[in-house]
Amino acid sequence: MRIEQLEYIAAVTRLGSLRRAAEELHLSQPALSETVRNLERELGVDLLERKRTGAKISDEGRELLPHIMSVLDAVDRLRGAAGDQHRIRRMVRLGTVNTATVPLVIPTVREFRDAHPLTQVELVGAQQADIHRGLLEGAFDLGLVNYLRGDDLPPGFETTELLCGRPVVCVRPDSPLAALDAVDADSLLAEPLVVMRSGYVMHRFVHRLLRGRTPSFSYSTDGAEMGKLMVAEGLGATVLPDFSVVGDPLERRGAIAVRPLAGDATDVLLVLQRRHSGSVPRAVRDLHELFVHNAQTYAAATRRLTES
Repeated sequence: MRIEQLEYIAAVTRLGSLRRAAEELHLSQPALSETVRNLERELGVDLLERKRTGAKISDEGRELLPHIMSVLDAVDRLRGAAGDQHRIRRMVRLGTVNTATVPLVIPTVREFRDAHPLTQVELVGAQQADIHRGLLEGAFDLGLVNYLRGDDLPPGFETTELLCGRPVVCVRPDSPLAALDAVDADSLLAEPLVVMRSGYVMHRFVHRLLRGRTPSFSYSTDGAEMGKLMVAEGLGATVLPDFSVVGDPLERRGAIAVRPLAGDATDVLLVLQRRHSGSVPRAVRDLHELFVHNAQTYAAATRRLTES
C-alpha cells in the first residue's frame, strides 16, 4: 500500500469521478484506474463503483474513507514535523453556502494565503445538505452553513458560531421599498421577489414569512451572489441575512440597499463546522482560527456602522 493510492481514492471521492481525478492529478485515466485496482486487490474491497457512465466511490469505500483520511492527515503531520517546507501542501477544501461569501470569506482566504503560501484553498458553493455530506466523506475540511435560531444541529460535527444576524430586504436604492423605514410582508408581496432555491435556509425563512402567499412575480436562484446581482439590475428584491449584504461590494458602491423586516426578530446564524476527528491538520486549524477572528472583526465593524 502506498500513500499516493490513498490520495487517489480521496481525489476520486472529492471530485466525484475517475476522469476529473485523473485530470487534477495529471495522470492518464487508465493509469489511475489500475493503481486503484491494485489497492482494491490488496484490501479485498471494491473501493469504486464502476459503471459505463464513470466511476465513483462505492458504499464499502465510503465506510473506509474516514480511515483513509486519518492516514493522510497523519502523513501531513509527519511531513510538517520533518520541516518539509518545499512540498505542495494538501489542499484545504471549504464548502460554503453562498450567503457567506464576500464580506467574510474573501478577507479570510487572503490572510490565510499570506500565512500559508504553499497551501491551496478550494472554495465550493453548495447547499447545506451537500456540505454536511462532504464533511462526513472527507470531501470538505470545513463547512460554512446557515441555521435559523432554534434549528437542531446535526450530530458528528464540531460547530462554531461565527455571526448572528437578521433577515433583511435587499433592494435597489430607487425601488419603492427603499423609501420605507421597514418592509412588511404585504409590501414585499407587491414587488417581484428573487427567492433562494429550495434547500437553502433563506428559502425556508421566506416561505414562513409569507405564510404560503405568493408574490406578484418571483425568480428562483441558486445562491445569494446571483440574487444580489439581480437586485442591482432592477429585477426585484430579495431577502438575505444582513451579514451577507452589509459590506458587500455592491452595497458599498450603492448598487443595492438594505431595509429591515417589520415585526421580525428571527436570528440567522452563520456557523463553521468540521467533522469530529482525533486530529486536525495545522492548515485547517489555522483557517478555522482566521474565520473566528475575522467574524469578530466584521461583527464589531457592522455594529459601529449601525450605531453611527
